[in-house]
Amino acid sequence: MTPSLRTHRSADRARRIVSRRELLTSVGGAAAFSTLTHRFDEQAVDGTPIHVRVYPGPVALRAWVRYGFDGIRDDWPPPFRDARSAIEDAFDQILAYAHERSRLEGLEARIDRGTLVRFPFSATPRSSEALFPSLETVLEVFDDRLRERNALTGSTCHLLLCWAPFNYRLGYGGTLSPNALVGNDTEGTTGDAGTVANLGATEFWDSRAVTRNMAIHETLHTFISSSVAETVGGSGCDHSLGTAVRTDDDTMRVSPMATAYAGPDEIGGGTRWHGRGCGNHDDFHHHDGYEGVDNWSYTTSLSEATLEAVTRTLEQLVDRTH
Repeated sequence: MTPSLRTHRSADRARRIVSRRELLTSVGGAAAFSTLTHRFDEQAVDGTPIHVRVYPGPVALRAWVRYGFDGIRDDWPPPFRDARSAIEDAFDQILAYAHERSRLEGLEARIDRGTLVRFPFSATPRSSEALFPSLETVLEVFDDRLRERNALTGSTCHLLLCWAPFNYRLGYGGTLSPNALVGNDTEGTTGDAGTVANLGATEFWDSRAVTRNMAIHETLHTFISSSVAETVGGSGCDHSLGTAVRTDDDTMRVSPMATAYAGPDEIGGGTRWHGRGCGNHDDFHHHDGYEGVDNWSYTTSLSEATLEAVTRTLEQLVDRTH
């Protein structure tokens, strides 16, 4: 149990009996959940095609020390705040692109804060799932907590910011079907999407620039359908909508959707860890090749292919909701 777990523990929580699915944690931080008294602003509201709600997860004490306890009163350390701001900027780019082309006129983006999603620390089972919860488990329990909070709207992307730098099963984060696309109305879905960004991993192993890009990356997954990705980029893999551009002989600049996928599939190939999803460099919107590249930089500027793909997906969503 890390110091951060002890500081948040209470006698009431220690007496609770919880199920295995409620028990999630990881070495160096927690990526898990408990039922909380929620704020009014987390109740389900009339949806909009661009609605993202960002939820902080618990942060390890040593991380709070690293950031000088900045943001501890409201559970929003600097990396979480920067991630949310990067998402806001991404949607500003998307709407500017669309409006310049007389598309999605009048549409606005709503990016708001959810409250802390915590976890009852006292009853942690001795299992690998408790120490290193998989992406599937994190998303499943996150969905349970959203339902308990009555936070589902039918058209919202719910993004959980985790602090789990050593959880190799979670990786940098992700989302999974059938709740991977906002507005998906297939049987058994609500239309909401759930996704996770492991900012503990990006901050510990990489940089703030990667933190920003991966927050955008995991959010935009829920606003790009595979059919649109195929139409725009020639591949159903939305990572291929990203770019990896040489700025000089040994430096590569990577856009959000290509982050964690632009380099070789090896430790330290761009980001410290390579993504485990789809990604063929020959299919990228632009990829200059990584031979001889020693320096990697990350830009929050979205590629034109990403801008077009999100715009088309949103147009489809607007058509279905009006």
